[in-house]
Amino acid sequence: MENENKKRLAVLVGCNYTNTRNQLHGCINDVVAMRGTLVNRFGFDPGNIQLLTDAATAGSSSSVMPTGANIKKALGAMVDQAKPGDVLYFHYSGHGTRIPSLKPGNPFRQDEAIVPCDFNLITDVDFRQLVNRLPNGASFSILSDSCHSGGLIDKEKEQIGPSHVTEISSASPSVSSNPKGIPFKSILHHLASLTGINTSDIATHLLELFAADASLKFRLPPLELLNMFESSNPDEGILLSGCQANETSADMTNPVMTRGKACGAFSNAVQMVLKEHEANLSNRQVVMLARQVLREQGFEQHPCLYCNDENADATFLCESHISSSL
Repeated sequence: MENENKKRLAVLVGCNYTNTRNQLHGCINDVVAMRGTLVNRFGFDPGNIQLLTDAATAGSSSSVMPTGANIKKALGAMVDQAKPGDVLYFHYSGHGTRIPSLKPGNPFRQDEAIVPCDFNLITDVDFRQLVNRLPNGASFSILSDSCHSGGLIDKEKEQIGPSHVTEISSASPSVSSNPKGIPFKSILHHLASLTGINTSDIATHLLELFAADASLKFRLPPLELLNMFESSNPDEGILLSGCQANETSADMTNPVMTRGKACGAFSNAVQMVLKEHEANLSNRQVVMLARQVLREQGFEQHPCLYCNDENADATFLCESHISSSL
C-alpha cells in the first residue's frame, strides 16, 4: 500500500468563449468527459478535481471563470499542496496562440501561450515556473488541446515532435470543425481596444490590464527570465500537446463518432484511445495512438510529447500505481 497516501490532483479548464467572435463548441464537453475518465479509470477523488469553465452546461457545476488569474491560482494551489509521489494533471481545452519571443537572441522566434476567457495569456514561461516548483518525486502532466500547443512548457525535451511526421492524411475531415487558435494580431487588437493605448507591444497592454496577474514573461526583464529558467536538469513536467507549435488543433462541431456532441479532436482522440485500450499505456503510446486516430479521421494535426526520457515511457497518469495498490 505504498501509494495509499499519495494524492492525485487535477485542474480542468474548458473555454468556449460563448457569444463572442471566437466561440468554440466542444471545450467544456472535453473537460467534463475527462473528469469522468479521471474518476472512473485513474482513481482521482472528485473532491481533488477542480473544474473551471466559462459557461454553464450539463454535467458542469463550475462557478469559477477560467480567467488567466483564476487558472494560475488553481494551478499554483495544486502545485503548492503536492508532496513527493503525487500525480498532478492539467487539461486545457480552448484557444491557443503564438506571440513574438521576448528572449534575447531570438528576434524571429515565437513562443506559445493559451488564451483564457479574459485574454490574460498564460505562456510557456508560466508553465515552466510551475514545473520548477514541483517537489521531488511528484509528476505534472499537461494535456493542452489548443492551437500551437507544442512546446507549451518552456525548455521541456521533445520526445515526439515534427520529426515524427511520417505520413500526412490524404482524407478530408468528415466533420465540420474550427481551429482552436486566435492569431496574435487579433489578440493585440482586442487588448488595444480595452486599454486605448496605441502600441504593438503586447506586454504594455497586458500589464496595463492585469498588472501583477499578467504572465511572468511580461513582468520580468528578458535577461532575468533567461537566467531564471536556464536549466538542463531533467524534471517531472509532461506535456501532451494537441498539435505541433506551427499547427492548429480542431474543435469538432458535429462529430458523428460522438453522436453529434461537439468536442476537441485531440481530447476526443485521447478518450477513444483510452476506451480501446484497457491496459496501461505509456505517455508515448497515448500520443502516437492519438496521432493515428486523428490521421484516420482526416485531421492534419500531430500531437506531440515533451518530457524527460524516463517519463516518455512511464504510464500515462502513473496508472500502474493504481492497479498495483488495489
